[in-house]
Amino acid sequence: MKTNFPRLIAPVFLATAVFSFAADTRAQAPSASSLRSTQTVVEQSDGRAQSVIDKAENYFNLGELNLKDNKLEAARADYDRAVDSILDSGMDVRANPRLRTYYLELVERIYRREVPIQQTQPAATTNTTLVAQNNARTTSDAINPQPLPAPQIGFRQQKFEPSPLDELSKLELTSKEQQVTPEATAELEQAKSAVDFGFRSNTLIQQFINYYQGRGRATMETGLRRSGRYMRMARKIFREEGVPEDIAWLGQVESAWRPTAYSSAAASGLWQFIPSTGARFGLRQTAWVDERNSFEKATRASARYLKWLALRYNGNWELAMGAYNTGEGNIDRAISRAGSSDFWRIYPYIAQETRNYVPNILATILIAKNPEKFGFRVTQRDTPIESTYDVVRVPNATSLQFIADAADTSVDYLRSLNPELRRDATPRGEAYNVRVPAGKSKQFVALLNRVPAGNRESARAIRVNPNENLQSVAARTGTSVAQLQVWNGGADATADGRVIVPGNSVRRAGMIYERRTAGQPSAANGSNLVRVRASAGDTIAKIAARHNASADEVARLNNIAANAPLQAGQEITVPSRASVAPSSRRRR
Repeated sequence: MKTNFPRLIAPVFLATAVFSFAADTRAQAPSASSLRSTQTVVEQSDGRAQSVIDKAENYFNLGELNLKDNKLEAARADYDRAVDSILDSGMDVRANPRLRTYYLELVERIYRREVPIQQTQPAATTNTTLVAQNNARTTSDAINPQPLPAPQIGFRQQKFEPSPLDELSKLELTSKEQQVTPEATAELEQAKSAVDFGFRSNTLIQQFINYYQGRGRATMETGLRRSGRYMRMARKIFREEGVPEDIAWLGQVESAWRPTAYSSAAASGLWQFIPSTGARFGLRQTAWVDERNSFEKATRASARYLKWLALRYNGNWELAMGAYNTGEGNIDRAISRAGSSDFWRIYPYIAQETRNYVPNILATILIAKNPEKFGFRVTQRDTPIESTYDVVRVPNATSLQFIADAADTSVDYLRSLNPELRRDATPRGEAYNVRVPAGKSKQFVALLNRVPAGNRESARAIRVNPNENLQSVAARTGTSVAQLQVWNGGADATADGRVIVPGNSVRRAGMIYERRTAGQPSAANGSNLVRVRASAGDTIAKIAARHNASADEVARLNNIAANAPLQAGQEITVPSRASVAPSSRRRR
């Protein structure tokens, strides 16, 4: 990536933007005779902020014109200048609400142009619980950016998945689902004793249980399976933050346990933070990272927000969850109108989305606590995310493609381990903790240490044959022996079967040494993945073993449990590196 946007100061701004200010910007009032000609400090600040905004917007508009003409590099440079003009202005972005709002919206607009949202519809089996859009969660004095357009021309191909909130908020319960028997009510009352926080029973909770026992069964079963990937981590963080662990099931309602879930109103991640609320709880949003998509950081921010809300409502978790969805300002107004701080009493005074949201979460928790009791059978849950990766601290910008090469994986799988990364590299100007497949950290670090710091953003690691030397590698990559020695830090570049080369020389190397053999599966659109067809009796684990790939990695790529039976002829995606040279890879 050639851009320098934003510089190191940008993450500092956003990481500390908690939107609480104690400074009084009001100046002592001048005499009446001078009011007509003398601007107050506030007016002067607003005028200066408007000037900064106008300058940034001019650069942004130039970028729009270049993007329209398909001049992507020029557009990127203009977008960078738009943000830099704010950071170079000398104004405190945090202290000026108007400039703060504009800055956050500008970063989001630029990002959505660089990484366009995938306009695909969610499959019926990938949606989880019926909920409202969690896009209005903000206090009355917080920023609430409007939904931003997502052009289909972009600089990057990071994938986003539609949030289940958008579709499921439109779902209406049928008359059959609304029927609640006395027996079901008694069972619900008994089941709630197993939940680690108190709440009042209501027939709506049982109605949503009815929904999941019928037409929503696949949705619930998919969510229960996926929860295995994140629930252990979420429970630990919620416990550390003093939040009831069972409330972590809110993640199933919010995102279907997808870190890349993105709603129509710019809410993102497992816990569906909009930009302003994410920044308010310490989640950085820069051109390089969006911590709303991080596993641990967004989970901790969610727990802290929920705890803050619970304290606001004297420990009432139903009100806290409702405010998480619609914003505490709306809940406060409903309490005032109802004259009560009981969720079921304020129910008529809140939005329909939030009316469904809370009972839906409670239904999900009750089912998740005892699936068999409610007729659900979950044979296997996904592998906990924390057991699938090692963490390596990389200095400055390092290419994801190089990391994938060095760790024997694909860029797609790296992105699934590091969903907060917005670019094809780790952030410039700072060290960064990147996740690599478990057991691959030492191998990756050994190769990383070879590469001079200035070359890590464009380096690639290629395999060499046992009989090759630097001369033959240089010949087939269009480089020189001297250049290869520089790129490999003077190391014996062929000792471990890998050579670090400039990224622009890989295509030629691949043409010679990575040519498909007869009968080998074809690459999917020239990516790092290939598609193979399952045979009768196959599972993800069996296919992964045949291609010397990680079963967890293949399961994640296909969103199918490792031991789930596959249909004959079903297409399965596997890392192409595994299929190209299975004998050269050690099974993870």
